[in-house]
Amino acid sequence: MTDSGFSPDQIDTSTPHSARIYDWFLDGKDHYPVDVEAAQKIIKIFPGVKETAWANREFMQRATRFLAERGVNQFLDIGTGIPTEPNLHQIAQEVAPSTRVVYADNDPIVLRHAEALLRGTLEGRTAYIHADVLDPQTILRYAREHLDFSRPIGLSLVALMQFVTDEQGPYDIVRTLLEPMVSGSYLMLSHVTYEFNPEIWDTVDAIYRAGGTPVRARAHGEVVEFFKDLEVCEPGVVVATHWHPNSAMRIREEQPLYVGVGRKP
Repeated sequence: MTDSGFSPDQIDTSTPHSARIYDWFLDGKDHYPVDVEAAQKIIKIFPGVKETAWANREFMQRATRFLAERGVNQFLDIGTGIPTEPNLHQIAQEVAPSTRVVYADNDPIVLRHAEALLRGTLEGRTAYIHADVLDPQTILRYAREHLDFSRPIGLSLVALMQFVTDEQGPYDIVRTLLEPMVSGSYLMLSHVTYEFNPEIWDTVDAIYRAGGTPVRARAHGEVVEFFKDLEVCEPGVVVATHWHPNSAMRIREEQPLYVGVGRKP
């Protein structure tokens, strides 16, 4: 089930897009030459960016399972990205087949692949809305049609808030999304940081800005601020590879990516 006034035929292939660049980092196939060109510029100054992308993807998988095993069977995943299996709903429904997931993304190529995001279990439900995190109320209205807001929800903001500038009110957006969710809901979030290699981020930002999407890497304290008023689960807000590592991880070296999971009291 999708909800959009946007035609997937209107994909702009003349400028790079963050979701398609990320797809290339993950060795996907849904990108265009302009995205590859931008990605290769980033690799020249940030040679480990593919490993960072994979560490981010693996955090999403571990965090989803972590919440599903604690009884969370509803998820709102914003900034979904181009489908890369296993998707969030596949992990959650493996634990609890009746899990419901609402996906949201503003990239029309994700809309084109929405059918793949909607293939879940017979017992569960998956839905997709073409929408921007800068309009959280529209996302929440749609989510209410598919999720039960009287029960806990897992809010997934994975590698998303780095594309929200300070002027756009990133912390207010997160608070707006969490406000209607009941006690026992969770925030799972990952975010790039400049603290490992501060000299490269102005150039990285310029590359992304060329596609109309600036990137704002943040310090540890700034990422911690997203979890204000939440009970942060152990081991806290840490680099991705330190968050509940397991034997299945392909990336084990530290990456410039902070992650965390917090519970709404």
